[in-house]
Amino acid sequence: MRFEVNGSPVEVDPRPGQSARTLLREAGHVEVKKGCDAGDCGACSVLLDGTPTHSCIIPAMRLEGRAITTAAGLAPGDELHPVQEALATGFGFQCGFCTPGMSVTASTLTADDLPDLDRRMKGNLCRCTGYRPIREAIRQSVLGPVRETGARTPAPSCDGHGETVAPGATSAGRVGASTVPEAARRIVQGREPFTFDEPVPGGPPLVLRVVTSPHAHARVVSIDTAAARAIPGVVAVFTHEDVPAVRYSTGRHEHRTDDPDDTRMLDDVVRHVGQRVVAVVAETAEAADAGCRAITIEYEVLPAVFDPEQARQPGAPLLHPHRTPDERVMEAGRNVVAGFHLGHGGDIEAALDASHTTVTGEWRSSRVTHAALETHGAVGWLDDDRRLVVRSSTQVPFLVRDELAHIFDLAPEDVRVYATRVGGGFGGKQELFTEDLTALAVLKLGRPVAYEFSRTDQFVRASLRHPMRVKTTLGADADGTLTAMKIDVLSDTGAYGNHAIGVLFHSCAESTTLYRVPVKWIDAEAVYTNNPPSGAFRGYGLGQVVFAVESAMDALAEELGIDPFDLRRLNAVREGDSLHPDDGEESHEEDLIWGSYGLDQCLDLAQDALRRGNGAEAPAGWLVGEGMAAAMIATMAPRGHIAHTSATLRPDGTYLLRVGTAEFGNGTSTVHRQIAATVLDAAPDRLELWAADTDAVRHDTGAFASAGTVVAGKALYGACLALKRRMLAIAADLTGTDTAEAEIVASGIRSGGEVVSWARIVEAGGAEELTADGAEFGDFRSLAFNVHAVRVAVDPETGTVKVLQSIQSADAGVVINPAQCRGQIEGGAAQALGGALYEEVYLEDGVVQNPVFRTYRVPQFADVPDTEVYFAETDDTLGPFGAKSMSESPYNPVGAAIGNAVSRALGRRGYELPFSRDRVWRLAGGGAA
Repeated sequence: MRFEVNGSPVEVDPRPGQSARTLLREAGHVEVKKGCDAGDCGACSVLLDGTPTHSCIIPAMRLEGRAITTAAGLAPGDELHPVQEALATGFGFQCGFCTPGMSVTASTLTADDLPDLDRRMKGNLCRCTGYRPIREAIRQSVLGPVRETGARTPAPSCDGHGETVAPGATSAGRVGASTVPEAARRIVQGREPFTFDEPVPGGPPLVLRVVTSPHAHARVVSIDTAAARAIPGVVAVFTHEDVPAVRYSTGRHEHRTDDPDDTRMLDDVVRHVGQRVVAVVAETAEAADAGCRAITIEYEVLPAVFDPEQARQPGAPLLHPHRTPDERVMEAGRNVVAGFHLGHGGDIEAALDASHTTVTGEWRSSRVTHAALETHGAVGWLDDDRRLVVRSSTQVPFLVRDELAHIFDLAPEDVRVYATRVGGGFGGKQELFTEDLTALAVLKLGRPVAYEFSRTDQFVRASLRHPMRVKTTLGADADGTLTAMKIDVLSDTGAYGNHAIGVLFHSCAESTTLYRVPVKWIDAEAVYTNNPPSGAFRGYGLGQVVFAVESAMDALAEELGIDPFDLRRLNAVREGDSLHPDDGEESHEEDLIWGSYGLDQCLDLAQDALRRGNGAEAPAGWLVGEGMAAAMIATMAPRGHIAHTSATLRPDGTYLLRVGTAEFGNGTSTVHRQIAATVLDAAPDRLELWAADTDAVRHDTGAFASAGTVVAGKALYGACLALKRRMLAIAADLTGTDTAEAEIVASGIRSGGEVVSWARIVEAGGAEELTADGAEFGDFRSLAFNVHAVRVAVDPETGTVKVLQSIQSADAGVVINPAQCRGQIEGGAAQALGGALYEEVYLEDGVVQNPVFRTYRVPQFADVPDTEVYFAETDDTLGPFGAKSMSESPYNPVGAAIGNAVSRALGRRGYELPFSRDRVWRLAGGGAA
């Protein structure tokens, strides 16, 4: 079969049933990404005879005689198409996995298409950006540069705008500038590699597939693998009899004991539908799939429980009866993974009884999938020293390495784990879902092996956000001063306890510490059920409890007739307040300090923007409501978050920066370059970054808990500062002058009227290169604040909710990269808006009913309004250059703000996320007799 790709002839023999996307990737065109397998996400978009097409649903046989253009071929050579140029310089990407397909579709648009842009781009999903910069890039590429107007720009210092400079420009790269990521040009063309985009040493890898359980709870009686092993191309079949007898957790933390060891790689007891039972390894995907179909498994079905309330009752089926309380299970007989019952200030019931006004309610939040466009996946091999190497789509390469060493009884130095660019994470890739089986197959077979999730796998086998039921009661005096707070949290961790403990404690921490309450009591439990596992998700449980607390605060404001912004001003913690009540509070909060405080500014900025409005009007007959919510979050994980870094000067004056943190759209690779460029007074083209590799540095806890800037960035700051001091001291010593007189210039160090070359400085250092190390251990944590405000229109006839105005103010400290940080806030708000209005994983007896994007509503272009972003002006004492973290916190207040606005529009309070059309319709009285 013959066809053309980017103007070059291709001649191949497609396999029966093969898709065009798979054929193109096998032909080396890895700029065509795999995101969904169903034509829903657009990551694989190409031009087929000039028409944007999802290549994953086009049979390869239909390419005969056709002309295909990929993102790498939209412009000649290394040039960029105008829309790619606009996406690259306008921050129209974050992780960048969707961007090649996005640019392909957008390249066909004209000025006539702009009024219908939402429909024309509906087939291309982006989970990271919130779409605003993509819209602007498309308009710019079609119409030319357009100056942005509107309520988003009260002042250059606090609106999220900054100087945008291209990579390599002389003014680029410093702290405070909106520096475009170094990889931007490669990303928009699809040339920046992700996990499965680079060749594997030793040739194409074997393919691993798994057989999964059809039962929510069952014991494996027998497995017949003979027919599978007889299929041509099948190399190996693994069952529970072939894996190490080691229990571990898929959740990864700095302290591995933070999560219960309740998982076996392959188990003879299955606890949720979709749990893997058998692994088949074959020469091709087709052979592996055929091998899976040939496996025969006999099960003894066991009683199952799906409701967390029922699961913790005496007599409920036990999911992990082998676990005991000393293994951090509070009550093994009740399926309780973890819990706490504590408070301060005295008798909570008496305090509520004595309050002038009380409000109470029970709020529920749904399961949500991370929907990162790149699915979980890993490829492994043995290097020349027979060391296990795993390339993985992971946020935590060092923690994965350490756990693989634990599982297989290997020394950590005998395992290398690294990540290329990761296609989105949001906490979901803080898990060990593919690396363990990949490592098993590599160690058993001695050959390269690849294991990649499908999109359906992401729904049924990867972790989801913890659904929670949160009962909240607030008491207050007549003037609105809080007198009592009672919280009861029930978290459904699903079949396994990965992240159950951490999410439970974190969800109740800053969400309740935000307010000064003299009497507070919290009851909280996380419970095993036979549902798919829950895990780490952006905000790490705060969004669920914030939804309840902030909804209750809004109900209290209504009851007392107080402006909701004023109620927060009256009761929120203030700088200098104690963050450690005396009796009963958890010890993991004792490291919180006031590094800076910006909540007061955030409240003012959001309220002022809401009062100004944006001119958007509701359709005739729709009801309008305004809502707001506040949230607080610590700037890193508790109990230590460690990063080791180094900075090296080479004789030619370039620097090698070693950092362990992964880049998955969080922007840390750009921030790290900016930190180094500022400290070392170096142009960006003199900086090389080696990151996300266990060979790079001693240790890095990982890219989660928004730690990329305030932990790894601070460690790199220390390394660069130490290197700078050493360079200046060497130059001063060589010239016989004082160190204070030395300064960095482009060609070396000027000291005493002489410029000492970089080569001389390195030589005087006594080695081929000059290196300094830096480390951060997360001994103390500061606090960041976010306030979200919205104005919505609600159609009571259909339950449709339209967001007319979306505002978020953020206390991010000194903003290192304003445009990039603005993008993080917009993306977090957009993801939260999806969870507030559309997204829900539906289960029936533990079976996911909507395991594809087509039936799970990831927000599209038309669903996400532009969010106005405002920054408080603060300078944090802990973060590098005064910065705070700002990756996950924007998510937390959005659901509550949406819920409060909808409730005020309808005059009836809603209690369940998402506020989907059916729920809102019923809330509005739809269907009433």
